[in-house]
This record gives sequence, C-alpha cells and structure tokens, in this order.
Amino acid sequence: MNKPLLLSLATATLLGTSLNADSMYERIQSMEMKMKQMQNEITTLKAEKSQAEEDNDESESVALLDEAIEDDNSVSEEDDDTEEDEAIEDDDTEDDDEESVEEQLVDIQESITDLNKATNGSHLKLGVDYRFAVDNLNYTMADGSKQGNDALLTNRLWINMNWKATNNLSFSGQIAYNKAFGARSGVPAAGYETFDWITNENAYDDVLRVRSAYFFYKNDTFMGTEIPWTFSIGRRPSTNGHLVNLRDDDGAASPMGHTINVEFDGLSSKFALEDVIGVDGMYIKFCAGRGGTNAVAKFTRSGTPYATTENDVPNIDLFGLIFVPYNDGQYGIATQYYYAGNLIDQDPTSPVGAFETVGGLHSFTANITMNGIGDEWSDYLDDTFFFMSAAISISNPDDDKVMFSGAPGESVTGYSAWVGLQMPSVMTEEGRWGLEYNKGTANWRSMTYAEDTNIGSKLAARGDAYEVYFTESLVEDILTLQVRYTYIDYKYTGSNGFFGGSSGRSVLIENLDAASAANVVDKAQDIRFYLRYRY
Repeated sequence: MNKPLLLSLATATLLGTSLNADSMYERIQSMEMKMKQMQNEITTLKAEKSQAEEDNDESESVALLDEAIEDDNSVSEEDDDTEEDEAIEDDDTEDDDEESVEEQLVDIQESITDLNKATNGSHLKLGVDYRFAVDNLNYTMADGSKQGNDALLTNRLWINMNWKATNNLSFSGQIAYNKAFGARSGVPAAGYETFDWITNENAYDDVLRVRSAYFFYKNDTFMGTEIPWTFSIGRRPSTNGHLVNLRDDDGAASPMGHTINVEFDGLSSKFALEDVIGVDGMYIKFCAGRGGTNAVAKFTRSGTPYATTENDVPNIDLFGLIFVPYNDGQYGIATQYYYAGNLIDQDPTSPVGAFETVGGLHSFTANITMNGIGDEWSDYLDDTFFFMSAAISISNPDDDKVMFSGAPGESVTGYSAWVGLQMPSVMTEEGRWGLEYNKGTANWRSMTYAEDTNIGSKLAARGDAYEVYFTESLVEDILTLQVRYTYIDYKYTGSNGFFGGSSGRSVLIENLDAASAANVVDKAQDIRFYLRYRY
C-alpha cells in the first residue's frame, strides 16, 4: 500500500461516483465507504510498519549475537571502523525511510480530509426527527363540568443541521414544525401559540420555523490555564433540559427542566473545573439571553427603525449560572440560578389584551441524580436512574404591581419538589419504564411553557402531578414508540399563566365563585401514544 495508490483511489472515488451513482445520497454513501477503506489502509500500514521495526530489531539482535560469538577475538580495528560506518549509513537510510513513511501518512490524511470535504464535509449534515402522536385529553373544570378531545392527532418534524468546521468550532441548528392534522398556514389559532418562547413546541400550523441555530466554540485551555471551556451564541437549545429529557427520550439540553423550558435567544460559556479542583465532573456555566425585544417596526411613520419605544414593554432579559459540584457518572449533584427581569402579564385595562411589565423573578434549583442504584447489587438496579429535584421561585414585583398574590410590590415565594425513576422493562430488552411525581405550592412559578405536555406544563403545577410512561425501541434506535399518562390535580389557579396578578394570580380553587369556576381547570389528564422516527 503506498501514497500514489491511495491518491488514485481517492480520485477514482470522486470521478466514479459522480458519473455512475444515481443520486447524491448514493454518491455520498459510496465515497464515505471508500474513505473508511482508506482509513483502514492507513491503520494497517502503521501496524505493518511497527511490526517490521520490531522484526528488524529482533533480527539485528540475533545476528549481532551470533557474530559476536564467532568473531569475538578476530575483529580487527579496521573491521570495527568499517562496521561502524556501515551501521551509520544503515541508520541514516532507516531514518530517511521512516520520515518518508510519516510524510506519506500526513499526505494521505490530508487527502482523506479533502475527499471528505468534496463529498459531504463541506455541507451541513442533516438529520430527521419525525413524530406522529395521538393524545386523549380530558379536563374537569372547577364547577364540575367536563371538556376534552378524544383524539388530537399531531405531526412534529425536526430537521437537524450540523457542521464541524474545525476541531474547535462547529454549528448546530434545527428547523421545526408542530401541527395538528389538517391545520394549515394562515388559519388563526386562539391564545399564544406563536409566542416566541413556545412557537415550535405547540401544535399550530405547517410553517417551518427555526427552533435553534448557534455556533459552538471549545478549547482545552483558557487564557493560558489548563481549563477546558466553551462559548456559544444564537437561538439556544433550551428546551428538554436535564431530567425532563428522560421522559421525552431526548438528550439533555443545557438548562435544568424543573425551572426553565422555553425557546430562547442568548449565549452561554462553560468552564470545566474537574482537573483544576480535583473533583469529578465539576463545572460552572454562565448563561444570558433576551426573551423579548423592545423595538419599533422598520417601516413606520416615525422613521426610526428598531428604536425603543414607550408604547411597548421593555426588553425581557435573563441571566443565570449552572454549577455542578460533583458528578462521577453514577452520582451527581447539580444547581442552577437565574434572574429574569421585566416579566409580563396581560394588562387588565387593555381592550386588546396587551401586555404590561410586572417585575422580575429569582429562581433556584438543585437536584441529586443516581445513574445506577447501589454497587452492582443487580443488573436491574445498575440500569435504573433515580433523581430528586427541589426548586424555589421568589418574585420581585414593581412597586405598583402584583405578582401571583399579595399586595402591590409584595414579594412572594413558591416551592416545588420533583422525584422520578426510570428503569428497564421486565417484558422487553430495550423498553424503559418511567414514574414521576411533582408538587408545587400556591406561589410557585417556573418558566416551562414549552414543556411537551399538551394539557399544560406539569412542572408548573400549583398542586400535584403524576406521570407514568413506557418507551420501546422497535427498529434499533431509529423507530420508537411511547405510551404516556399524565395527570394534574391543581390546587390553585394560575399554574400556566404569566407572571402578574392577572393570568398568573394564585387563588385557592375551592374558594372560587361559580362564574370563575367555569373557566378554571381543576384536574387534567393526557394519554399519549406516539411513533417516532429518528435518523
């Protein structure tokens, strides 16, 4: 195997697949197979080179030993000089050969890189995630009346895009739609389905929208220190975060899903402290984002495109940090804090339902995870995941505004607890069972509007929520199914409202008058079945 042969193979691959393949997909697949063959050839060449060196060393040692035994007393000074000269020449030749092989290996690697770019390396790598779901929804209103939907059919499509430009810099994006069967563009829907925080998480229409788009930079050193770090900015992957991702059968996004689960535009930077502090898995991550921009439209009578205006609510900004003090792969502790300012609620004095600013919100979260229970007690427990999470929300209202309850300007505190267990199925090899329970107090508030539960966020519940689910792989990890049951028993109003004393007001449900009770959900349940294709 040599360099010209490999380069010829690369050229033939490019030309042959371009002329004979029936589609771009086939060309790419064929080229990637050739690349793998070439990489295998490199591995084989390196192994042969290493083995040859070992054999040469062994042969030379045996020959020298034999020669030393036969000629120990007969080697003249002249012969010594001659042998020394020949050895020097052999060493020089061997060094030249070794350098030549190394240069060829470098050239071959560069050729493979060029080939990869010529096939699909210079283009976004695409992936598809499609889900069909049917939900049976039932609501019991506070006055005892019933509402629901026997079969809400939905399509959800995610088109994933990734491109790694260098070992340090990459891009990720996702285009999505989420629609009910038969829903089309241009058909109006009631409520806030197109609100920016949830635009891709609720069944609305068939318009493709950007769910995430950001670049990601990483490096093993930070300003001369041995601290690995990352930096990213764009439309954040801030839904399906830690722990809530388990029942959604997804990889965890950055935030902790107990307190934040919304689409967001912003930035983050993470610093790994494990090697510096000497504690397994320790890191700190800083986050910031903007959830609402105050700016006039570009083409207006004022002639001041995108200038701020007093006729709109101020910018909604969020700042936070995630600190993981310990995670050894089995046991972990994680914490999160954020503050969101200029939060909104419906303006009760506006005839068109405009928003008003009501204040800010502090949020604290801490959780403990066990990825495997015990120390090899059983295979079943080794593959079981358990978690406990606790959270606190503290309102910071403007002087003349009410947040959730109390008097204008009064800060109130809410609490939430959440436990969950995910374990292997005893009926199938790949199936997973999950059980979860969470409870929220009267003034509890999370920012989990994009949670994938059609009856509303269970983690936002001011009351009790129960959930059980079963996920099964049908075709490897490509085609899966899930059956999930979610039940929410609300104790107070405003669980899925905004942040003020209008839609977010907390009132004990059993104390509502008859007129209000007809419009307040007391209990809700969602039975969901889905089929999901990912590749």
